[in-house]
Amino acid sequence: MLVLPFVIYAQKKDTTLSDFTIQGKKNQSNEVKVNEFSPGQKIKTIDSATLQQYEMQGMPALLAQQSSVFIKSYGVNGLATMNFRGSSAAQSIVLWNGVPIQNAALGIADISTISVSLMNKVNVVYGGSSALWGSGNVGGALLLENETPVFEPGKKSLTVNGGAGSFGQFMGSLKGSVSGRKFYCSANAFGQGAENNFSYKNLYGLNTKMQNGALQSGSVLLHAAVNDSPLVINAYLWLQKYVREIPPALFEATSVKKQTDGSTRFLVDWQREVGKSALNGKLAYISDKVSYHDDAISIRSENTVRQVYLELGWRKQFGRYGQLLIFAPCQLSWAGIGPKDGDTVQQERAGIAGAYQVKLFGQRLNIALNVREELIDGKDIFLPGGSASFRLTDWLSLRANVQRTYRTPTLNELYYFPGGNKNLKAEHGLTEDAGYIVKARIQKVAVTHDLAVFNREMKDWIYWVGGAILTPHNIAEVHSRGVETETKLGYAIGKWRLHLGVNTSYVLATTEKSYIQNDGSIGKQIPYTPRYNHQLNAGFAFKALSLNYNHTYTGYRFTTTDESPMYALLPYETGNLQLMYNRLFGKHSLQLIAACNNIWNQNYQVVDQRPMPGINWQVGLKAGIF
Repeated sequence: MLVLPFVIYAQKKDTTLSDFTIQGKKNQSNEVKVNEFSPGQKIKTIDSATLQQYEMQGMPALLAQQSSVFIKSYGVNGLATMNFRGSSAAQSIVLWNGVPIQNAALGIADISTISVSLMNKVNVVYGGSSALWGSGNVGGALLLENETPVFEPGKKSLTVNGGAGSFGQFMGSLKGSVSGRKFYCSANAFGQGAENNFSYKNLYGLNTKMQNGALQSGSVLLHAAVNDSPLVINAYLWLQKYVREIPPALFEATSVKKQTDGSTRFLVDWQREVGKSALNGKLAYISDKVSYHDDAISIRSENTVRQVYLELGWRKQFGRYGQLLIFAPCQLSWAGIGPKDGDTVQQERAGIAGAYQVKLFGQRLNIALNVREELIDGKDIFLPGGSASFRLTDWLSLRANVQRTYRTPTLNELYYFPGGNKNLKAEHGLTEDAGYIVKARIQKVAVTHDLAVFNREMKDWIYWVGGAILTPHNIAEVHSRGVETETKLGYAIGKWRLHLGVNTSYVLATTEKSYIQNDGSIGKQIPYTPRYNHQLNAGFAFKALSLNYNHTYTGYRFTTTDESPMYALLPYETGNLQLMYNRLFGKHSLQLIAACNNIWNQNYQVVDQRPMPGINWQVGLKAGIF
């Protein structure tokens, strides 16, 4: 495990340091639950320039290379899910403008279908907070947000982006907006395609061309806003279609599998601020349709999952240092799964939650207490929690977070045919994390160092096992603990900006108790949870040119619950390069973005039997028309 402790010696007259940003501005979340009521949680904000660098690559590459979240990727055109601190994919949530968008039946979000190009803000919240975000938020959360509307008469913009890359890749996007004193409208469209016919080594060590790997996708996100001060109303429509062929695994001679994912997401939110009070509401409708075909064995399945989400909230400021938040979320989900065509199952959630924040000792101490009472299909759940931060000096802050966690089984886990298990128990437990953050300047060097230690004990963990038919079962108890560090150094000299960043993660997630006698999983690592996961980012910016080299290390992953070495996946390292160049021509702009992934041409697998591409490149041009 690599942990970088720093002892900082700074002159008293210059001990306060603002964030040292080389590449772009920080995109802090608009979500008040994060900004005001989570002082003790670790939150990573992806800056604007980094988002631009990854517009052509997608959300999995962004998170895998720029955060300590382990991305479990099933290879080209395969599912990609998040593992926060040894959690399962279903124990993490994805929020779009504050609304959960994971598939209501699966309980997970396939982040491979989420385009970075459509999002203006990306924040990663580490650790659970079920009281604020609802049951299911055990490991962490990915917050995706669109641009805050600017009501400026006559303001308009238009940006065109096009690119190409290895293995028949192409992509393009179009963004535009127009605003007035009372209105704002924007449209964002993104499309991509690829053949994905890269070479890899098969089980016999022979070079083989990937087949059945074509991909086509398209997304449109429309945003309209009305300003009738003090009332602001936003409406969003996000349409997406993702058509992908599924390549053969190493043990398959061929594949004709094909999957189509279609999503419709509609959201209306409003906020009204009067004095020290604010009212807000959200209403969302989400429909996810998955069609899977395998003509080789005559399998054709189509599943549609729908959900309606409603939330009403009220926030009140008390004096200068205290505020109260009360909100009521409701969610109804239903899916057509079961032994008979047309069978529909549903899940109902309704809750009332509150959070109180207070700042003491000249705002050095920030405390937030939160609680949620949630009713899930008639079962009452109580979820308390609290977090705090303390600015010990001008350059050193401490933080801590304690939350009760809970996750009810998903519709698929309960009712999917064949394989569902109606006797599953809900997962429940306690999560704690603490840490510190150092921000200081030594001469011309800016230093940021963040360390977090975490501990989580979950009972009745749900895990899918079986042969031809997988069935979910409960593991009696799983204990996750570990250490994360994030260290950044920045040096400015003239027009040069140099940066070095190192993220490290050590996670031990083991089965402590089992309902099965003589179970070989006791004391063993949960499958597909690497103990070690590190990233290094180093580079420079000079005038309009910026360059970043990323190096990622991922340790052993066991594919069975008993840590059988026969089925262990070897560690792998990848090197990735990003280049960006910007030029202004009056009111117009031109941006060149280039990337080279896996530059050392490593042969590796993230998931067993699913080969990943060797060295590959992408290049794109973005033009700001006005």
